[in-house]
Amino acid sequence: MPDAVHAAAVSGAAPAVGGRAVPAALAGRLAETPETLDDGAGLARRLAEQGYLVLRGLLDREAVLAARREVFARLAAIGEIAEPSEVGRATGRSRRTPDEPARGEFWRSVCEGRALRAVTDRGELAAACAALLGRPAVPFDFLWLRTMLPGRASPLHFDHVYMNRGSTEVLTCWVPLGDVPVEAGPILFVEGSHRFADLVARWRGLDVDRDPMPRSFPDDPIEFARQRGVRLLTADFAAGDVVVFGPFTLHGSCDNRLDGERVRLSCDVRYQPAGDARDDRWFGDPPAGHRGTGYGGVNSAQPLGAAYIAR
Repeated sequence: MPDAVHAAAVSGAAPAVGGRAVPAALAGRLAETPETLDDGAGLARRLAEQGYLVLRGLLDREAVLAARREVFARLAAIGEIAEPSEVGRATGRSRRTPDEPARGEFWRSVCEGRALRAVTDRGELAAACAALLGRPAVPFDFLWLRTMLPGRASPLHFDHVYMNRGSTEVLTCWVPLGDVPVEAGPILFVEGSHRFADLVARWRGLDVDRDPMPRSFPDDPIEFARQRGVRLLTADFAAGDVVVFGPFTLHGSCDNRLDGERVRLSCDVRYQPAGDARDDRWFGDPPAGHRGTGYGGVNSAQPLGAAYIAR
């Protein structure tokens, strides 16, 4: 991993969730990861201990910014992002149809952009996951690209229930596509949640496309953290940083509090051992997605400004 300087200004801002600032006693910063890709065993131990890794400067910053420009240029072409598009200001308008199958076809074409896939599907990200797993790793064909409008956030969830038909060693890589300070709504973790045995037992083996869910996770992460006696963890991020975590680390995102209708852009990339069984929803050409809906089944496929609930 290159010794890149963290390019995003450290904001010092308090995170907010659900429209409220997280109390200082319940707010924490994600721990930095000192291990390098040459120490795969050390990375794996730290992941098991913390439930996440913060890999600063793992990716080439210019490649990440090129992916950002590519995505926003596609959205500017249909009127959803104002020029200059790299700023990422939502217009509140769209020339795109929200109906299937056009919605899914368009979003798939954005998610399969050449610059974006150059960041997500090979290079240092693949090397990091292989080092962690101790053997060759392969990315899911399906990519979760997130366009988070101001005032929006992702609620708490485990990844396990969405992608558990194949390998048991799935890694999620959260990649900010641009600099994402706390006020932009970066990823948020519940401290030590991968060790919440009661929650893990309740959700293990459940499949969101097959089973009734016992209940959703708390709508109020602040109260949940208070009840559990833990903190909500986040940090400022720069283009090139990556966060890696497992299927039972409880996470969501902070509120996007950027002004000027600026969109927080990120993507979730999933890797697994190349030789393991593969979840048929997320591999294929095209991937089937949830209940066969493909890319049309994800919230970010909705036109920016459309009424939807972020997940």
